[in-house]
Amino acid sequence: MLKHPIKELFISPTAPIRFAIENIDRGGMGITLVVNDEQHLAGTISDGDVRRAMLDGVDLNQPVRILLERKANTQYSKPITAQVGTAPDTLIALMREYALTVIPILSEDNRVIDLITMEELIPSDTLPLQAVIMAGGFGSRLQPFTAQTPKPMLPVGGRPVMEVILEKLRLAGIQKINVTTHYLPEKITEHFGDGKDFGVELSYVNEEEPLGTGGALGLLPQPTGPILVVNGDVLTQVNYRAMLAFHKENLADMTVAVRQYEFEIPYGVVECDGVRIKALREKPRIEHFINAGIYLLSPSVYDYIPSGKHFNMTDLIQWLIDAGRIVVSFPVNEYWLDVGQPKDYARAQQDVENGLMANKDEGSHEAK
Repeated sequence: MLKHPIKELFISPTAPIRFAIENIDRGGMGITLVVNDEQHLAGTISDGDVRRAMLDGVDLNQPVRILLERKANTQYSKPITAQVGTAPDTLIALMREYALTVIPILSEDNRVIDLITMEELIPSDTLPLQAVIMAGGFGSRLQPFTAQTPKPMLPVGGRPVMEVILEKLRLAGIQKINVTTHYLPEKITEHFGDGKDFGVELSYVNEEEPLGTGGALGLLPQPTGPILVVNGDVLTQVNYRAMLAFHKENLADMTVAVRQYEFEIPYGVVECDGVRIKALREKPRIEHFINAGIYLLSPSVYDYIPSGKHFNMTDLIQWLIDAGRIVVSFPVNEYWLDVGQPKDYARAQQDVENGLMANKDEGSHEAK
């Protein structure tokens, strides 16, 4: 059973949360292990724990023990573990009972000696998820680059943006992908065909009239499982397996990937109470989460999608909120770039040169 370089996942309770993120990314199993000097397990930090902390504004320079304290009064206060030699059927039952995909393995003296994943117990090369790439936009902000080329076909690192997106989906185990088109659709279909040369199965839905960022979804049949929607101008290393686990864990109808965005107001900001000045802040930095253009939809969401009508994903989000459905945000701490503007398109070329878009193996991930 001893298969993993387990010590690479060890982290001290006093280490900063940023180090935990690095451990999770490096290990590829969505988990890092908080241990003492004797390698006894103090707790586990999962991908979901970190992303929830980000949404709550926790400083990532704070020590890891802050994340353990946040779990102290929940059902996840104590990590679920198994002793070395535990039968595979027992491990599978334990994972299903607690909705986990990875469990730490302890020695007889309760030291962490390995991890076992559901993927190892029940191998699967595919993710139970279909995807849609929204590739119908005009790319008006990228003129003159898009005068004869649809935005998803603009080259980045010597190949089209959409080819980079497809490769990431394939590496995540997503096989069936729909592509919505409108502007110069033949440039896309002639290049990608049925997708076999790119290791996926491609289908196309053409919008006769522009239907907005979400309208083309109404032209697709209602899926039987979750469906991932990705804008055709987004380059990212977001972990789709972790996003699906987060979606299921939160019983979400819709999960929206969000990205933290900062900007500095180049002036002193005056706070007033009537005519009296209460405070003055010199060039403050403002932080907000922005829509990252990646969505996970449960099949029930299709009841809110009009057929053949113009509407945007932002409309769908608001309709679901107004209807009392569960819409959650999934913070992206991995590489992310919207190439919809010239300066960002130029940056994408540099990022590819610098290896920031190098492919990673997502592996298996813990859901809790």
